[in-house]
Amino acid sequence: MSSEIRLAFAHPSERSEATAARGPLDRISLRDHTVEVEIGAFQAERGTTQRICFNVVVEIAPLPADLDDDVDRILSYDRVTEAIAHELSEERLNLLETLAERVAERILLEPQAVRAFVRIEKLDRGPGALGVEIVRARDQVASEVDSEERPHPRLMYLSNSAIDSDGLTGWIDQMECRQRPLILCVGAHELAAPQTGHKWTQRRIDLLAIEQNAWRLAAKDDRCVVVSTRTELDWAMKNGQICVWAPSKIVLDAVDGPSAAPSEAVALAAWFAGTFEAGEMIVIGAALPDNPGVPLRAVDVEQTQL
Repeated sequence: MSSEIRLAFAHPSERSEATAARGPLDRISLRDHTVEVEIGAFQAERGTTQRICFNVVVEIAPLPADLDDDVDRILSYDRVTEAIAHELSEERLNLLETLAERVAERILLEPQAVRAFVRIEKLDRGPGALGVEIVRARDQVASEVDSEERPHPRLMYLSNSAIDSDGLTGWIDQMECRQRPLILCVGAHELAAPQTGHKWTQRRIDLLAIEQNAWRLAAKDDRCVVVSTRTELDWAMKNGQICVWAPSKIVLDAVDGPSAAPSEAVALAAWFAGTFEAGEMIVIGAALPDNPGVPLRAVDVEQTQL
């Protein structure tokens, strides 16, 4: 077997040693760290967990001569496992590639870390281990965590009667000029959605019914743009765009998802408001939910001023 092929299947520690550009660096490693998590792009991987295995090697800057056996002056193994746990808890991911990239980036935020090798394998998707391996250097990632504070948006939930009201444009006008990003939320249309009798497929259908209504709202005002991902929402909030929330992706990808069913649309919107640290939520034409977690205010459809 050629050395290239052997290294391709070798442990990341061997790859680290073989590819060191400026002489071997000190290394710490995490071997065969296995966790059970929901991950994957296929529908068969949703709603169930599977084992994934992490092997991580971190090349570190030389230890100080006066280390004096002080644990606070080294890169602790715990920082590696914490990086993994943090990224797994942020959101449900489809791709191991995305997870590996995020774990490597978080590890390389540590001041001692110079280069990170991250191998992740799925253990339950076939007769063998299926995985990815990446290597990233400090100069390939941001040098520090983005410290820019996420805006605290205002959410406005619109019932179907509010969407069809002559006052719709006026409400959006009033909310748009209040110096905070505006996100609009809706429930499903009054037309009945198909019923499957199956919990998980019905959940998907009910979420899609909300998204259909989101597009109906967007058609009534050109300022409104339907968005479904955290990245789109973050960009929109920073750039003054009015969003209409399409909930499927964020709800289904949430590690700690909402207890409210899609049919409880106001409660679902309140969960979303809490997730995005909204400053307040106004509900037009619907009853307020119990224990919303954010400041809520109800408005009648007939009311013209918010």
